[in-house]
Amino acid sequence: MIKKYYILTFFLSFFILKSLAQDKAKPIFKDGEAQIVEAFNTPDKWIRHDLFVETTFDTDGDGKLDRMHVSVTRPYQTETEGLKLPVIYVSSPYFAGVAPDVDGLFWDVNNELGELSEKPRVHPEVTRRGKRPIISNSHIKKWVPRGYIVVHSSSPGTGLSQGSPTVGDDNESLAPKAVVDWLCGKAKGFTEPYNNKEVKAYWSTGKVGMTGTSYNGTIPLAAATTGVEGLEVIIPIAPNTSYYHYYRSNGLVRSPGGYLGEDIDVLYDFIHSGGEEPIIPLKNTKLNDSKIPEKSISKRVYSNAKVRDTEMKNGMDRITGDYNDFWAGRDYLNDMDPMKAALLMSHGFNDWNVMPEHSYRIYKKAKEMGLHTNIYYHQNGHGGPPPLSMMNKWFTKYLHGVDNGIENQPDKAYIVRENDERNQPTPYKDYPNPDAQDVTLFLSSGAPSMGGLTTEQSQTLGQETLIDDYSIAGEELAKSETSKHRLLYVSPTLSKDLHISGVPKITVKLASSKPAANLSVWLVSLPWNEGKVKITDNIITRGWADPQNHKSLTESEPLIPGKFYDVTFELQPDDQIIKAGQQIGLMIFSSDKEYTLHPKPGTELTIDLDGTSLTLPVVGGLEALNLAIEE
Repeated sequence: MIKKYYILTFFLSFFILKSLAQDKAKPIFKDGEAQIVEAFNTPDKWIRHDLFVETTFDTDGDGKLDRMHVSVTRPYQTETEGLKLPVIYVSSPYFAGVAPDVDGLFWDVNNELGELSEKPRVHPEVTRRGKRPIISNSHIKKWVPRGYIVVHSSSPGTGLSQGSPTVGDDNESLAPKAVVDWLCGKAKGFTEPYNNKEVKAYWSTGKVGMTGTSYNGTIPLAAATTGVEGLEVIIPIAPNTSYYHYYRSNGLVRSPGGYLGEDIDVLYDFIHSGGEEPIIPLKNTKLNDSKIPEKSISKRVYSNAKVRDTEMKNGMDRITGDYNDFWAGRDYLNDMDPMKAALLMSHGFNDWNVMPEHSYRIYKKAKEMGLHTNIYYHQNGHGGPPPLSMMNKWFTKYLHGVDNGIENQPDKAYIVRENDERNQPTPYKDYPNPDAQDVTLFLSSGAPSMGGLTTEQSQTLGQETLIDDYSIAGEELAKSETSKHRLLYVSPTLSKDLHISGVPKITVKLASSKPAANLSVWLVSLPWNEGKVKITDNIITRGWADPQNHKSLTESEPLIPGKFYDVTFELQPDDQIIKAGQQIGLMIFSSDKEYTLHPKPGTELTIDLDGTSLTLPVVGGLEALNLAIEE
């Protein structure tokens, strides 16, 4: 009887334990995507804590390795049931607040080319915000219920993260690398900024994905270029992949759209929310050729002197706009060789802040390296993530290890067509469209009204001249029937829709009346639509260049007034269907009111029509273009 009792007790205990084990929460997958699990969808039970991860660098002058402030949001089952989950990691310089938009924050752009503005910039201080342990709430409601841990960190010199903000220099790659290493058990984390009480990521599977938008999208790429183990996939959204391309264009000092006069030192001031605690500098430390007083100063003051007022001041070069070692060190294309992470890139073709070249150049290189790479483009402006389902599949594949087949899909590019919703992209084999072929278009005279844009090259067409005047906006120039301040060349009216896909290129043979001049080019769709318009109306794409850099991006030379030079450069990538009834217009002008410096009006640019041409990537090539423009 006693023996039977123990046998019954054993089997009862076994079934109870088995039942409890079966009731443990775990991720659920359907159609290749992680599903919301009700046991994880309990925000009031989520465990939220913060810590400080030690890096491999010291950039704030205190003689100690900088530590990054990191916060964690995870399902409570990672504590009570020993559950390990993969991590979605987001890092940013913005989480702790930014500088106020005060008068004088931006550079004064009203100065002659080749001269530095004499008007000093204002340097506003950032008031740090936020309370521990929460750095940010972004992404947690989306991913924690689907079986992920979400981790946030403030980038160096922002929030409670130590170090200096260097805006694209190596520490902004090494900082997220350290966090990934910590998540994989290869770096140290501590409970406080200066103590030695360690924190382990025992709840992490060691599989990490990163995402974010704009600067927050730059950091995943920065981390991936280190080749850090454990970072399996990144989904950057409108990332700034080169600070030169953000603040310069083919040798020209050119502002990002909407931020006229911004430059890298302005962004430094804008994000510098950290470094409030004091330090005592090392003896004989010299900045700006003067000793820092041997007394306690804040890390913020130290960083301002070392980074903003020395490294940036000496390297950013607003006089020539040339590409140099300072900018090369902030160009992630130069650092991609160690990268192993899969890449889903996202961008908008009408993003005139972080322009579409930023994503395309990285996507192209990643493909060449043999990485699993897709690109999602929409037709709107700055920001805009891929559809949730698409992101979910990528994270599910690379973080949970579910074989959902995304790496075997024949289509690499997903483009939202002009009238479609963002979550309904059209799949294409690649970007640019493999069926696109370069078609060369030539000019015929017509100034001050409109000349022609044709596939046939005429001979000895002569020259046409425009007069620079920055005060007239590009939109007004494009709409004007006649203007002496721009040259406009238009195609015949399209009888059929025309699909452009790729990177247009232009060669302008020009002479300037002065040693320096802005050169701006817009590709427009005419007639210009007024009133309530879509973002895809009117402007197809744009480009800017400094004629002084006609030979080299790294060495400019003053123009000899009256001498002709060939200036060849690319416009911004695009994929757009130009509707029947429109004309494609090529507008050449000098200063672009919303983007370039504003020299005094009066510089004359003379264009040699015989030496100027536009190369347009047309789906279907010359045959498709001829069909679209035939009477």
